[in-house]
Amino acid sequence: MTQFTLADLADRVHERAKAGAADSYTRTLIERGVPYCAKKLGEEAVETAIAAVQEDKGRLVAEAADLLYHLLVLMEARGVTLTQVEAELEKRTAQSGHEEKASRSS
Repeated sequence: MTQFTLADLADRVHERAKAGAADSYTRTLIERGVPYCAKKLGEEAVETAIAAVQEDKGRLVAEAADLLYHLLVLMEARGVTLTQVEAELEKRTAQSGHEEKASRSS
């Protein structure tokens, strides 16, 4: 079992975002802007969904990893931290999923 966590990945994304684009794919993505990062995230989400429907567990694992990475890159580009997202998730667990969903405004 690995000890690598999403927090580790978020830290790595944050550090790689400071590097030069020649040395860092993360930096290259961020330099292309938030819309590009969002597009890449969308592409990865579709690829993840397709892998799930095709019932290819190995491919789903790989695509889920890509999806999480690209989500963290987009968050980095927008200045949102994993800690902020975790805090939001923690607030939501104070009630059932149905109650939480109903409480959101449209």
